[in-house]
Amino acid sequence: MNTHLIDEQNLPDSKNWVNRSLAAVWHPCTQMKHHESFPLIAITRGEGAWLFDDKGNPFLDSISSWWTNLFGHANSRINQAITSQLEKIEHVMLAGFTHAPVVELSEKLSALTQGHLGHVFYASDGASAVEIALKMSHHYWQLQGKTEKKKFVCLENSYHGETLGALAVTDVALFREAYGSLLQSVFIAPSPDSRKTKSGESSADVAIRAADALEAILAKEHHNIAALIIEPLVQCAGQMAMHSPEYLLRVKALCDQYEIHLIADEIAVGCGRTGKFFACEHAGIWPDFLTLSKGISGGYLPLSLSMTTEKIYRAFYQDQTAQGFLHSHSYTGNPLACAAALATLAIFESDQVLEKNIGRAQDLKNTFSWAKVDPRLEHWRQQGMILAFDVKPSALKNPNSFAREMFAASLQEGVLIRPIGNTIYVMPPYILTQSETQNMSQAVQRALNQVMQ
Repeated sequence: MNTHLIDEQNLPDSKNWVNRSLAAVWHPCTQMKHHESFPLIAITRGEGAWLFDDKGNPFLDSISSWWTNLFGHANSRINQAITSQLEKIEHVMLAGFTHAPVVELSEKLSALTQGHLGHVFYASDGASAVEIALKMSHHYWQLQGKTEKKKFVCLENSYHGETLGALAVTDVALFREAYGSLLQSVFIAPSPDSRKTKSGESSADVAIRAADALEAILAKEHHNIAALIIEPLVQCAGQMAMHSPEYLLRVKALCDQYEIHLIADEIAVGCGRTGKFFACEHAGIWPDFLTLSKGISGGYLPLSLSMTTEKIYRAFYQDQTAQGFLHSHSYTGNPLACAAALATLAIFESDQVLEKNIGRAQDLKNTFSWAKVDPRLEHWRQQGMILAFDVKPSALKNPNSFAREMFAASLQEGVLIRPIGNTIYVMPPYILTQSETQNMSQAVQRALNQVMQ
């Protein structure tokens, strides 16, 4: 045990959760040795947009606890929905059985797509939902007798999860260096990242250029390609790279032209994050598959899903078991998670969340206006309730440790952010008051000044 990391005498909690965690828990997406200099924070409770540590210190949860917590911690309506469901049935296998929460949730999600995506397959985490879409696309083409269509296309700097199938369509060098030898080869298309604009260009110009490059790939390889996967409008883990809806329009047309499935990974950008419930709605298109997770349960319980069309569903509707979609998870369609999701959707409707988020997005824009004119920063950008900007490489004193230092400095200022490389972003819950938004912005600015002094 690394007992030198924490002074146990000064901890009010005699159980010393931090040291016990370091000894027993392997934390995600973490180099554990870094916690020798950046100690873990022991969180004991949450309330609204705030988290509290074991010393009572408050932190404004500016990234919605990894983009999941839409309506605050300890939300009374979601709490009640889960409690009510807990008194009925906590879990039952979904193979051969069904239950009201999963049926109601599926119907509501289908209605949100105006019936374009009428069939929902459930899992527990975002990567698993991507795996479902990839496998379903591949299997569909096998059933159609087009057995050569088994490759996939993803975007430069894309991220879709860390299981092997999802990781294959993830273009992050850190992961590919470690696990590339395990992965299927894919086609990587240029990103329509609006930061690539040249003098006199708009983001739509970048989108068109990227779409032209994509078309060259599809024209040559479409006989071998099952599907293209994309995060619509924002490549979140790809340093919040944002692109024009024009790109989605072109991509949809190209996929239809070349008989390639379009998979919209809305795990991070769905559930109202971009300004509409589904990011695809900004372009007025519907994909062949759409994945959701993170915010769909309000940040309460693991839940993910992959939605698809009647045409794809019917291809699997056969007499032979082998022609069914042979994929399962033990907790598929868990009633408690579905109840949380139903409560989340009810809040969207009753509280007119999408309409009110227009004002909240404007608050974000106004309070972070300082970042537009700070000479150390560049590429200020916003899409709905996602706001980001980059620290210029020339302004970084310690590029390799900036993200960790900024994370630690922000906690000292009472705000939780988690930079991606030199990109600082906020993705707060949809409940912030104007004063909380102002406090968040000022705290981020103070932390930045502290790190870069």
